[in-house]
Amino acid sequence: MRIDSLQLSSVIKKQIEDFKKKIDVSHVGTVVGVGDGIARIYGLEDAMASELLVFPNDVYGMVLNLEQDLIGAALFAGNTLIKEGDEVKLTGEVARVPVGDAMIGRVVNGLGHPIDGKGEIKTDKSRIIDVLAPGVIERQPVKEPLQTGIKAIDSMIPIGRGQRELIIGDRKTGKTALVIDTILNQKGKGVICIYVAIGQKNSSVASVVKTLEEKGAMEYSIVVSASASDPAPLQYIAPYAGCAIGEEFRDSGRHALVIYDDLSKHATSYRQLSLLLRRPPGREAYPGDIFYAHSRLLERAAKLNEELGGGSLTALPIIETQAGDITTYIPTNVISITDGQIYLESSLFYQGIRPAINVGLSVSRVGGQAQIKAMKQVAGNLRLSLAQYRAMEAFAQFGTELDKATQAQLERGRRLVELLKQGQYVPMDVAAQVAVMFCGIEGCLDDVNIPDILRFEEEFLNFMNTNKKDILKDISEKKELNENLRKVLKGAIGEFKSRFIAMQ
Repeated sequence: MRIDSLQLSSVIKKQIEDFKKKIDVSHVGTVVGVGDGIARIYGLEDAMASELLVFPNDVYGMVLNLEQDLIGAALFAGNTLIKEGDEVKLTGEVARVPVGDAMIGRVVNGLGHPIDGKGEIKTDKSRIIDVLAPGVIERQPVKEPLQTGIKAIDSMIPIGRGQRELIIGDRKTGKTALVIDTILNQKGKGVICIYVAIGQKNSSVASVVKTLEEKGAMEYSIVVSASASDPAPLQYIAPYAGCAIGEEFRDSGRHALVIYDDLSKHATSYRQLSLLLRRPPGREAYPGDIFYAHSRLLERAAKLNEELGGGSLTALPIIETQAGDITTYIPTNVISITDGQIYLESSLFYQGIRPAINVGLSVSRVGGQAQIKAMKQVAGNLRLSLAQYRAMEAFAQFGTELDKATQAQLERGRRLVELLKQGQYVPMDVAAQVAVMFCGIEGCLDDVNIPDILRFEEEFLNFMNTNKKDILKDISEKKELNENLRKVLKGAIGEFKSRFIAMQ
């Protein structure tokens, strides 16, 4: 069959036009060593710090070390899927996490992937997990209270929106219970809560999620879980991922609370990665930049100025101590980074004083700026009264005879300590706290037996909520105890007390 030359040339031209030359350019390196969640890779000269890498079997990793000939990368999966000689590709992107309202009510891992069995998270927003903290000019002073619902904290160690307040204490002293109460108290207050669980048992995280669901708190909460069974790299990036999720709400003019439970295990995972990457160990085998790892995380908590929307991100890091020693490396590091600490003491916990807060060692460097005026009026005397009680209690142990004034002060101190006790998962509204504290400070409990104090509190609040709602409403709205409100409150206390004493 004869083919016309013109016909042939037109066919060739058409093929040339249809042919699109596709060039797939990718930077590829080779794994030269792998083990304990770390891969050493040759041939990726263009890699960036914190860049995501793709390994075979859909395993992802992150660049941590940039050396002359090799790079050190952390693997977000087990070592068994990766072997020497495997090809590694650069993605051109640093580690990111999905963010936005679609995350609310979900449980995710350190990469932001859902692990709650509720399907994928539909959001088109994502943020880099490790970014610079807002500068001084972009912030405003912390002056808006973040109520925890816990009497001892809101009265004496107040926390403000945008603050970083450390919760420190030995194992099993109620640190997690304290932050869960704080989350429960944010219901209806417009605060999105992010709970980051680092290195915990899956059963412990499941218990927290169940509590939040039962109390209706998952409607405004997000849980980021990097459990003890997860690789160290996932435990390392989890708090940064949780912080990035919170920053999305802060930068959109809303308020968020992020809890890191706990940074002791985060420091341990960082130490593991660093030593495997052959970074020089320092004090207690932690590399010196562990301070930087925590400071750049906690500095991201801020109250933004009004030009940027006035949003806030409050951080509550948790640190676990050994035998009450707060002078070791990680506790002292985080104490120096934060705006105060709440110290939970084992001896108080075992005495039944719960929450077991040591008022002497606990401090908030924001202070009264994060309290309503009514609470300041009541709590100003509370801390002083407790300090005097502690000093006199130590003196009274010598068995010396005490004058009547000292005995009266000791009796009032014991009642104040009893009054500050609070059950788990029962956060208290700030107006109710002011009313209860007023009873203690004004001496209205001096003739109530100590075992009856908590019953008095419960029945008094029931009486106020039933018969004197307008007083609690006035405290909430006016945020100040003027002379008239004091008089009315004293009258209500007197009316209830006459019934209570008669029933004893």
